[in-house]
Amino acid sequence: MKNCLLILFSCMYVSLWSQMEIRTGLELTADHFPQDGVPRGELKGPFSFHSNIIEGTVRQYWIFVPAQYDGTSPASVLVFQDGNRATFSEGSLRVPQVMENLIARGDMPVTIGIFITPGNRSEVYPDSLGTRNPNNRAQEYDAMSDRYARFIIEEMLPEVAKEYRLTDDPEQRAIGGTSSGAIAAFTVAWHRPDVFRKVFSGIGSYVSIGFRPQEDPVKLGGQDYPALIRREPIRPIRIFIQDGSNDLSNRWGDWFLANQQMVSALKYANANADENNDPGARYQFTTVWTDGVHSDKHPGALLPEGLRWLWKDN
Repeated sequence: MKNCLLILFSCMYVSLWSQMEIRTGLELTADHFPQDGVPRGELKGPFSFHSNIIEGTVRQYWIFVPAQYDGTSPASVLVFQDGNRATFSEGSLRVPQVMENLIARGDMPVTIGIFITPGNRSEVYPDSLGTRNPNNRAQEYDAMSDRYARFIIEEMLPEVAKEYRLTDDPEQRAIGGTSSGAIAAFTVAWHRPDVFRKVFSGIGSYVSIGFRPQEDPVKLGGQDYPALIRREPIRPIRIFIQDGSNDLSNRWGDWFLANQQMVSALKYANANADENNDPGARYQFTTVWTDGVHSDKHPGALLPEGLRWLWKDN
């Protein structure tokens, strides 16, 4: 009997898998490279920042200023996590270059880019890190509390606003990242949709990295987000979700399954609200499943598509 049930479950799983569209062959696009006739923006930094909210840490950040920004009106905002990787001109993301091309074509508004590394528990940020992870990354990015949101909103945005006019319209503020940077971005929007309502999530770590069952009170982890989405009031969030069918599966969880659980929860929340005729927002989301592994390659290749979708109809 057990064998029959196992075979039945396996057949159902294969059937569902076969119905899922998996995109393959993703590579960098023309939007990841400088284009003739496109005005050149300026990437400034790195600058160092010591946080009072996340005490004992230092981090670096960069600011991308598009050529079209003249300070006469507030710019839209894109905050991207793991700023060292996001700004690397030979990497998989190349976010400033993508922004430059999309802004020139009108696919996104004039937008100031803010690229921030996780904190490092030291007085000086180590030059030797390069694009590797600082040692406070998991404590910041995978935590479910509002501390990282407070850091972004109460410290980083005001810091950048000393020099640049930034919008206060949450519909014109986006936040993004990959891996743990993706769940960090979602957590900011989850806690503060009054400030950020657009999220780019690539290979998101919606798994148990931040789960601390031994602490009192217990700290939730990313694996709890689907339940929270199903039970909590809908936030007015627009999210682009990518993950790969060959993403990680380890003691923290199954990344591809976790991302599918996120999407399932978003669908349920909307359907339940519609069924009950609840007023208010609905989650706006789109998904792209690829055959990728736990790497920036596929979310990077899809970044232009994701940013265009996030700002579509805005």
